[in-house]
Amino acid sequence: MDTKRIRNVAIIAHIDHGKTTLIDSIFRAAHVFRENARVEERVMDSYDLERERGITIRAKHCSVEWDGYVINIVDTPGHADFSGEVERVLSMVDSVLLLVDAAEGPMPQTRYVLMRALRRGLRPIVIVNKVDREAADATETLHRTFDLFIELGTSDAQADFPVLYGSGLHGWFVRDFADEARTMAPLFETIIEHVPPPAVRLQAPFRMQVSTLAWSDYVGRIGCGRVVEGVHRSGEPLVQTLTRWKDPTRTHGWEVVGSNPQRSTHLWVTRGLERVEVEEVAAGDIVWIAGIDDISIGDTLSAPERVEPALPPLEIEEPTVSMFFLVNTGPFAGQEGSAITLRQLRDRLERELQVNVALRVEDVGRPDGVKVSGRGELHLAVLIEEIRREGIELCVSRPEVITMTDEDDGLLEPIEHLVIEVPQEHQGIVFEKVSRRRGELRDMTATGNGVVRLEFEIPTRGLLGYRTEFLTDTRGLGIMVSRFIGYGAWRGAVLARNRGSMVSIEMGEATTYSLESLQSRGTLFVSPMDAIYMGMIVGENARTEDLPCNPTKKKHLTNYRSSTREVDVGLKTPLRLSLDAALEWIADDELVEVTPRSIRLRKAILDEEQRKRAGKRLAAALT
Repeated sequence: MDTKRIRNVAIIAHIDHGKTTLIDSIFRAAHVFRENARVEERVMDSYDLERERGITIRAKHCSVEWDGYVINIVDTPGHADFSGEVERVLSMVDSVLLLVDAAEGPMPQTRYVLMRALRRGLRPIVIVNKVDREAADATETLHRTFDLFIELGTSDAQADFPVLYGSGLHGWFVRDFADEARTMAPLFETIIEHVPPPAVRLQAPFRMQVSTLAWSDYVGRIGCGRVVEGVHRSGEPLVQTLTRWKDPTRTHGWEVVGSNPQRSTHLWVTRGLERVEVEEVAAGDIVWIAGIDDISIGDTLSAPERVEPALPPLEIEEPTVSMFFLVNTGPFAGQEGSAITLRQLRDRLERELQVNVALRVEDVGRPDGVKVSGRGELHLAVLIEEIRREGIELCVSRPEVITMTDEDDGLLEPIEHLVIEVPQEHQGIVFEKVSRRRGELRDMTATGNGVVRLEFEIPTRGLLGYRTEFLTDTRGLGIMVSRFIGYGAWRGAVLARNRGSMVSIEMGEATTYSLESLQSRGTLFVSPMDAIYMGMIVGENARTEDLPCNPTKKKHLTNYRSSTREVDVGLKTPLRLSLDAALEWIADDELVEVTPRSIRLRKAILDEEQRKRAGKRLAAALT
């Protein structure tokens, strides 16, 4: 393939601004599928969790042909917890399509992904998407996007970006609203015109850098990246060069830490959505390669005769949140899934480490579990959900932030840029709650239609457990998004959950008679006939302290008529917490028990007397 007719481009945007939907329209316009083929919406989100959550979790590659050109497209995640995927795939492309919602305008993740693209010297193509929405304002969105370019210190060439307006959902884009033709052709033509072909040297010795990883049970780890120079044929010898930054701040350069002789066994390129095995790859291609032992992100693969230095290491994002993954020791262990041992849990996490490079697993000496760290609550919640769907049971602790110290031994913690959009009547409660969580207001803007945009800097600790509360406070009308911006000075104590737990002191089935009296004391999490065990949390107490209770208590029967009287009792529908909500809700001494069929809350120490003794020991140690 003539490299001058190759275009490598990534699609970047804030979450839910239409990346994956745009690719659906690109596929239809490029006739990737047969005319009579039945194709699901958001075809790039092939992962079940992506479809259910409506977000892209993993970067994916596809390829389309248009007018004799091959356009390689990378769909990137929009959620901040998976932003590391964006950083790495930008090393494989020559330009980006920056999607901005015409109604929302630039959002926090828009700033982040654009900043990364500009730092790599890429010249974006701006696409103002969803212009057919009722609240869309394409002109204002373009102005705000241009202002964002200037704020990020763009060059004159980068600020002179082409613009398209349209709807990825309905499959049309125009350069000017006066244009009558509403097709996808302007998008393809703009890509071909403004995205430069790969700058390559075919005659030089082979060299590529690994940007992402995949796993196969047949061939092991598979590395993906763009071939920078030369040609490589399957089975030929290679040299794997490992590099690292000299210090965590990456201000003192990088160094080579080792090299290993290797040999490829399989090569693939992407055609449409499928990987196609090939015998040869050349400069400009985005390829998948297998056969390299312990291949990792940032490794340089080169021909043995190459004597030039390796490529600089890629940035791999550091975790900011951790939790304990524990074996399920509850009374119901093994009844709804596979109650694995600690060794089996470690093995499963080791497999995850093969492809999830933002994850960290640390053995801290606990006999029942390990410490797992990731980029945020969602990053870890997705992993827990994956393990759950494999039929495995486990328990997990409350997320906690990872702290650091500065040169003067001052405590540092992760800080996030928080953007909230709420109707004006709810801004008071939002101010109050965010301030309690150590948030500091940075900007406030009226966006029209009675909606106000609030921007804060807030410790990651302050966001733990707040999302569900925020939706309740704003009656589901608020929008809250955040992104990690770095470490800052410790902001002081953050108000934790101000309500206690209803904790069962008995084992059995929940009864209507008992739950009727308990529902007046708070919010229930269980229904009649649910299986209960001692130490299980059955609800939220309306007061701050924990409430020991017996949800299995039965009414004493004195005659036939009273035995059926409780059938008519009006019990409220219990609150069933999702995995994400459960992780937000639990306190430091509580766990979430996760099985393939259930999400339960429990105390870490199930026996009430043992909990009291542990509490006294902790209080004594703190005095």
